[in-house]
Amino acid sequence: MQSVSALTTVFHRPDGYVYLTAERNRAEGWIYAHWSGIQTLSTVMEGGLAYLDMLREEPCAKLLNDHSELVGPFSEANEWIAQVWTPLTIEAGLRYFAQVLSPGIFGQLSIQDLHMRIGNLLEMRMFDNLDEAKNWLRSVG
Repeated sequence: MQSVSALTTVFHRPDGYVYLTAERNRAEGWIYAHWSGIQTLSTVMEGGLAYLDMLREEPCAKLLNDHSELVGPFSEANEWIAQVWTPLTIEAGLRYFAQVLSPGIFGQLSIQDLHMRIGNLLEMRMFDNLDEAKNWLRSVG
């Protein structure tokens, strides 16, 4: 289930927990996706498709993907991200992907696996904190 404001979409699990907030930041020229808690293939797909819709509605070359509050792995979604989501987002204009790493090793291993799958398709960098990721996005494109 999701709720939408002009620039922000909030995604809730059936129990009401917010697992993703996606926000268009026009001033900075990126979309900020803040993931929280445990992710499943269905939550990743729902959030990823919503981001794709945001890109198609208003093209944007930069994604700030924040896993600082993500818990556990999401590797089961990597095949879908690599085979379906990534080509569609590139077609819609994505060029730069700044990834803030999760504090847990399982989330970090999942994103490293994803980087190996898609890192040659767009410019993707991994960061330990949000400020470093923002600074890199400001320096590109």
